[in-house]
Amino acid sequence: MPRLGIDLGGTKIEAAILEDDGTILVRERVATPAGYDAKIAAIADLARSVEARRGLGPLNAGLGHPGSHNPRTGLMRNANSTALNGRALDRDISTALLREVRCANDANCFALSEARDGAGAGAASVFGVLRGTGVGGGLVLGGQLVSGADGNAGEWGHTALPWPTPDEIPGPACYCGLNGCVEAWCSGPALAADHARITGETLTAEAIAVAAEAGDAKGRASLDRHEARLARALASVVNIVDPELIVLGGGLSNLPGLPQRLERALARWAFTDELVTHVRRHHHGDSSGVRGAAWLWPA
Repeated sequence: MPRLGIDLGGTKIEAAILEDDGTILVRERVATPAGYDAKIAAIADLARSVEARRGLGPLNAGLGHPGSHNPRTGLMRNANSTALNGRALDRDISTALLREVRCANDANCFALSEARDGAGAGAASVFGVLRGTGVGGGLVLGGQLVSGADGNAGEWGHTALPWPTPDEIPGPACYCGLNGCVEAWCSGPALAADHARITGETLTAEAIAVAAEAGDAKGRASLDRHEARLARALASVVNIVDPELIVLGGGLSNLPGLPQRLERALARWAFTDELVTHVRRHHHGDSSGVRGAAWLWPA
């Protein structure tokens, strides 16, 4: 039976209907409005719109979102879309759509999508990595999403950067209130801030990557520092989870040759005599969020 996936992002909301084989029957996007009530209304309107376009009744629906639900209170927390924090998003969207809606963090949805029928298809264990304005992660074992006892499994972005050099201590301040978090070193804004500290140039992460590919030495050096930190951070994931596959997503995942460079660097830091974890770029791109939300309902 087809299922409905909804991806709630900071700038856009996407809805799509998936067949059992992963084929997208219909998809639609709208801009994300400001304000909590407006977001709920926009999600509900979009869901009904895509269902009506296919002449389908209410479908099993999944929602991917920033942040996580506190399993004790049922309220949202840690969302960079701060209007969601402290709200019962799963209950409110279920009420608006008059059906159960399964919800999960957007990085978890990315990991589930890529493990189901993307770059990680067929792998027994997949760690999905999202790097853009923030750093997130999700873990899928045996085809099942691992949420954890507190709903925070995969949040490697708020672990400390391992094996810091003297000039990396205490590290940049993170919005979580601590210093030196992986997110404060390995996100897109973190790459831009590191480049500015070293060179005095104000460039976006994308502009730094373009400059590096064009042969700019300062841009290349900034990317090298960035990738070395990313490899150290992922080595901790490898040491704890030992995944068969790491799948890279988000805006910074498309740097040419990045998976291969990370595999080589990981071999130095991971606690093993032979690295068997492979690093791959995403298959579904920015569609993984909405696809993973739909896959919250198993076939």
